[in-house]
Amino acid sequence: MSEPALELKGITRRFQVGSAPPILVLQGLDLTVRAGETVALVAPSGAGKSTLLHIAGLLDQPDEGEVVIGGRVMTGQPDAVRTAVRRDEVGFVYQFHHLLPEFSACENVVLPQLANGVAAGLARARATELLSWLGLADRLDHRPAELSGGQQQRVAVGRALANAPRLLLADEPTGNLDEATAEQVFALLLGVARQTGLAALIATHNPALAARMDRTVHLSGGRIA
Repeated sequence: MSEPALELKGITRRFQVGSAPPILVLQGLDLTVRAGETVALVAPSGAGKSTLLHIAGLLDQPDEGEVVIGGRVMTGQPDAVRTAVRRDEVGFVYQFHHLLPEFSACENVVLPQLANGVAAGLARARATELLSWLGLADRLDHRPAELSGGQQQRVAVGRALANAPRLLLADEPTGNLDEATAEQVFALLLGVARQTGLAALIATHNPALAARMDRTVHLSGGRIA
């Protein structure tokens, strides 16, 4: 059995809104995702799946519990350490692509590598390789506005993979796409995980897509079922 890429142990998260009692979103949640494994995260709207993904990706901190990435406990680590691990070891794909509109497809994939200290030439070579693999070899110099929705989301996948992360987190990555395009993007995500040994936790409302992953977990009442 492969090693865990992500472990969430006893994760609890509350939110305070004004003087109202705290809202308990996650309650003692446990979840493990292993290298090369694709896990579907299914939950109704408002159940806390985005909060879970933000905590797993070190964008938010739990009130209680531990986040372990690659065997390293990240809870309580200084911001600089968390930022470095998030940059180097975690890739994010959101429902909306969030590409930088003034940069080309290739440049959007180059930039996270430059932030990681990769030389410009090497960064462009990797971006070109990734985007070509994602079927965008003829769109490298196109800006997001010149790309279709599916092409934009494929660039977002390339950006998420730019620094060769060990963990991919995706929040409804095909939610804004038509059925045929969603199928193409989803197939790419599954292929990436299985070919590279990447661990993937993918939130989706689509039961057909969830059924094609290695397993499905349900978030309800702040816990994983």
